[in-house]
Amino acid sequence: MSTRESIAANIVNVLDSMTSPTLKKITREPFDYERLSNAQFPAVFVQSADESREDVTIGGSRESTINYRIVGFVKGASIDTLRNALIEGIENALDVDRTRGGYAKDTQVTAVDTDQGAIDPIGGITMTIQVRYQYMRGSS
Repeated sequence: MSTRESIAANIVNVLDSMTSPTLKKITREPFDYERLSNAQFPAVFVQSADESREDVTIGGSRESTINYRIVGFVKGASIDTLRNALIEGIENALDVDRTRGGYAKDTQVTAVDTDQGAIDPIGGITMTIQVRYQYMRGSS
């Protein structure tokens, strides 16, 4: 498994273990939030996004910065409170091990966006998670 795939798998595993709030659906594949039952909220999917790379040493290791997007949905009374709880829960869960199980040098939440009420009675969030990791050329 590649380093970037191992990092993505770690993110999913960490989020799957969250207890506050407990995610009812977590996947790597996008889904139609309008087709979810009430019992499937909160729900998230994780996707690999853009990546930048640079050589650290000549002919040897490279460093990469990859972004992962976590798209989440909540439903219930007090949508804004539920969105905030989801954002805080994800950030707290990811901060426990910023090395993503030893595959990364660092993990940072770099952006958080919400639907701003556009999909009411459901609330949506998108978080951008930036992960820096080092690998040998040709082994990512």
